[in-house]
Amino acid sequence: MLALDAVTFGYGSKPTYDFTMEAVAGEVTAIRGASGSGKSTLLDLIAGFLEPASGTIRIDGNTVNHLPPEQRPVSILFQSETLFEHLTAARNVALGLPHPDPARVAAALAELNLGDLGNQRAATLSGGQKQRVALARTLLRDKPVLLLDEPFSALDDETRAATRTLVQSLTRKQKWATVLVTHHADDIGAIADRVYRLESGRLETL
Repeated sequence: MLALDAVTFGYGSKPTYDFTMEAVAGEVTAIRGASGSGKSTLLDLIAGFLEPASGTIRIDGNTVNHLPPEQRPVSILFQSETLFEHLTAARNVALGLPHPDPARVAAALAELNLGDLGNQRAATLSGGQKQRVALARTLLRDKPVLLLDEPFSALDDETRAATRTLVQSLTRKQKWATVLVTHHADDIGAIADRVYRLESGRLETL
């Protein structure tokens, strides 16, 4: 489980945000709010890219405030895919593993209907294909907390629905605590187990 207890942060001298929330293993927790409300700031605090002014972030009961991003049991997929365009899709996905495992990479690509694109360079893929490659890499890391920042934004309706279902299925199967930031009500209605609204720097349960 992921828990934030009175986690404050501000870009100036005065804290702007005060976050208290829980994300349970095996569930998708959605965060909704207007642009600029602080949704990405929340994810950056959980991932360790930002340091809270006060409060506690716990994962499976362990405080992680002091841990740098690379040591946190967290995977994150940003709104804009972050691929190395000179590498193939398979090589990009393999970056999610500590050791080479072609079979797992091939399985991850196949799950996202990318099995025939593994040998193509990322630069030749469409925006939706790139986003699915980035998602495959993130899912393959298999960390207990999965952070998704508008992960379906570049996908067409059919692929979007299939990918949402896959994320929900893997969240339940792998017992991930998945936090989904999205502007789309249909994403929330389709897979969210609990929903928070971020407004005026604070989270409110819906």
